[in-house]
Amino acid sequence: MPSVPPVEIIRRAVQAEADAQKSSAKYMFRDLKQTPQGSQTRLMAETVNAMAAITIAYNNKPLTAEQRQAEIDRLHRLANSPDDLRRKQKREADDADRTNRIMKALPFAFLYQYAGTQTGTRGIGAPEMLLLKLNFRPNPDYDPPSAVERVLVGMEGYVLVDPASYRIAKIDGTLTKDVGFGWGILGHLDSGGRFVVEQGRVVRETWEITRMQLSFTGKILLFKSLNIQSTEVFSDFQPVPHDLTFAQAVDMLVHGEATFAENAGAGNR
Repeated sequence: MPSVPPVEIIRRAVQAEADAQKSSAKYMFRDLKQTPQGSQTRLMAETVNAMAAITIAYNNKPLTAEQRQAEIDRLHRLANSPDDLRRKQKREADDADRTNRIMKALPFAFLYQYAGTQTGTRGIGAPEMLLLKLNFRPNPDYDPPSAVERVLVGMEGYVLVDPASYRIAKIDGTLTKDVGFGWGILGHLDSGGRFVVEQGRVVRETWEITRMQLSFTGKILLFKSLNIQSTEVFSDFQPVPHDLTFAQAVDMLVHGEATFAENAGAGNR
């Protein structure tokens, strides 16, 4: 086991993830999302404005001509509406901010313990990569600064870290008690909720999220039930220009949609 305290590994990993966010590299990729209602396959492209996406299949079946045209029309309307595009960009920035706040809280919210090593696989680090495994449990002294971080107070699980790059290959966390947010007025998440995030090398030394699983139930505003059950797999990463605009991405997605749709029913490569 490493001679440094496990929390120091986490601090270095959080810094490595923050540094990676500064990269200007952008990619086009496939997103397969599975929910109890079925599956949706989308082709995504990162841009300097916001994420562009076009649906290419439902339940592994390519879109009809009418559905495909509706997707193209939707994208063109968005590309030609500066106000809508700004709102989309703000929503994505807010989501990224919440994720960053959770990441920054990791060294403080939990107590860590070395739990051996695990061999990486495709999508989790890289095949044959030796990963450090650290179990975590709530830090009783942690006082979450906002509702964003409050979900961490009732969570335990494990994290896998590449000791060479300090990139996080996997986080697997489960709620061991009900967690309220908004002083119990706005709602709560039920015990047993779980999230899994996996990262891996996708192009050369570039790491990207390859799989995300969410399973949460609870209540919002006391009465409205909350039920989130989804698994997303991200694959087929292809570099795109670092200065790609949303409008350019729309043309790229529409052009590339047919090729990706041919393989939509074949699963992820």
